[in-house]
Amino acid sequence: MLSKINEWIGQTPVASEHGELLDHMLGVVHWFMLALLIGWSIFLVVCFYRFRAKKNAKADYHGVRGHASTHVEIGVVIVEAILLLGFAFPLWSRQADDYPVGPEVVRMRAMGEKFLWNFQYPGDDKNLGIWNPRHVVGGSNPVGRDMADPNGQDDFVNPGTMKLPVGRPVIVDVASKDVIHNLALVPMRSAQDAIPGMKAHMWFKPTQMGAWDIICGQLCGPGHAQMKAQLEVVSDKDYEEWAKEMSATGAKKAAEGKTPAVAAASGAK
Repeated sequence: MLSKINEWIGQTPVASEHGELLDHMLGVVHWFMLALLIGWSIFLVVCFYRFRAKKNAKADYHGVRGHASTHVEIGVVIVEAILLLGFAFPLWSRQADDYPVGPEVVRMRAMGEKFLWNFQYPGDDKNLGIWNPRHVVGGSNPVGRDMADPNGQDDFVNPGTMKLPVGRPVIVDVASKDVIHNLALVPMRSAQDAIPGMKAHMWFKPTQMGAWDIICGQLCGPGHAQMKAQLEVVSDKDYEEWAKEMSATGAKKAAEGKTPAVAAASGAK
């Protein structure tokens, strides 16, 4: 019942593990705001009727002498604080304390620029190579991979599509090459600012397979509305097969001393 307002306003269905708790919080807040709307509207109508000019020809410049309205306002503030903090703190604590570790965790990097996203994945060694903005070279090294890093020799870059396995925790390092962007994964109920010169991260666990749009949640320039990418959640088997193939290509390119492997837009997405 709490989620009905979320559905009525057209919110994207949740597809991550922690998203259920977040949607529950939004549902409670929406119903509470609806109750406030109805309550204050009734109060406003009563005031219009009770204090209309016809009934009160002479103005009363002292106004309300009781403290009932003050107590109501204080009560509303307290309830709002309990709702927001009571749900937000446990959610934040869960995200901070349950930070995923282990071999099943997928580590990747999202690099924003005007006006597209590039996604870097670790290879078979499961270690994500380091990056440096000084190493960014046009289309050949769009995420600034440090090719001297042994952990990044088999890494690969997939532009425009973030492919993830269902049921496994995902940690995304988020960065930017130019201005502030925001990696907004609406079905995952996750978003993170991409700030030039800073490294940020977010994590979640996809619970449903499917395909959704990735948008930039921060106004970043005249092409902001067109800064889209694709979020694709597939089975763990399909992901591993795809990652293995792309990792082999990345290792081969590195061994040949060529530019880092970048998936073609029409290729291995």
